[in-house]
Amino acid sequence: MGDHTRDKEIKIMFGRETQLVDCREAMGLGRGGGLAQRGTLSEAARPDVVAIAMTPGRRHITKPVCEITQGLRRESIQVSVLVLEAGAGIPMDEVGASTISKGYGANFGLTAKEIEQIARHKVVLINMGNVNSHILSKTKKILKYVNIPAVIACEYPIDFEDFAKVGIKTKFVRPKNPETEGTVVAIVSGITRGETCSRIKLNELAKEIRQILGAKIEATHAVRSDLLIKEGLMASEGE
Repeated sequence: MGDHTRDKEIKIMFGRETQLVDCREAMGLGRGGGLAQRGTLSEAARPDVVAIAMTPGRRHITKPVCEITQGLRRESIQVSVLVLEAGAGIPMDEVGASTISKGYGANFGLTAKEIEQIARHKVVLINMGNVNSHILSKTKKILKYVNIPAVIACEYPIDFEDFAKVGIKTKFVRPKNPETEGTVVAIVSGITRGETCSRIKLNELAKEIRQILGAKIEATHAVRSDLLIKEGLMASEGE
C-alpha cells in the first residue's frame, strides 16, 4: 500500500488490462515503504470503488486491504485506496466525551477532505475487524454524510439487521429511524485483519461489487454539507 513515488502516476498491468493509479502524496512507512501513511489516497483513473483502510498501527494493520485491492483490480475493477487520518478507536459521538480518560484510547473520525474523496467514487468498500460495536459505529460515521452504496468486509459474522438496529440504512432491512445517507448493500464476513484473504472471499467481494456497478448508480454522490458545517468539519460560506 505504500507508493514510493510522489505526485506521479504509475501504470499497472493486470492480465491484458493496464490500470492507471495516481500515487500517494507521501512515501510509505516501515521496511521497504510497505505501509501507506495515514491520511493518504492512491486514486484509480476510473473511480469505481474506494477501499477504506483504518490508520496503520499495531492493532489496525492495513492487511488484507492490499490483497483485496489487488484481487479486485485483477477482476478489472478499478480501486482507489484511502487510509484514514484518524481510523483508530471509535467515534466520539458514540462513546461521549467523558470516556476519553477511561481507556477507550484514540477517537475515530473523518475530515471533510476524506468525505469528499469518498463521495467521488461509485462504491465504498469498508474493511474492518472482529469487534461488532466498532463495525457498526464506524460504518455509521462513514455513511452519515454521503449517499453512497457500501460493501462491508470484516471478520465478525454481522448481518443487515445489526446495521438497521443502530439506524444505518441497508438494502434489505429498513431502520425505524434512519441516521445515515449511505446504504449498506453487501456484507462479506470471515475476512481476518492481518491475515491473507482467501480466494473464496476475494471472489465473493468481486461478485458483490460487480453486481452493484452493473446497476444504475451515480458516478459521484451528494455530501451533506449542512452536517459537516454543523459538526465543525467544514466552514460555512459566510465565514
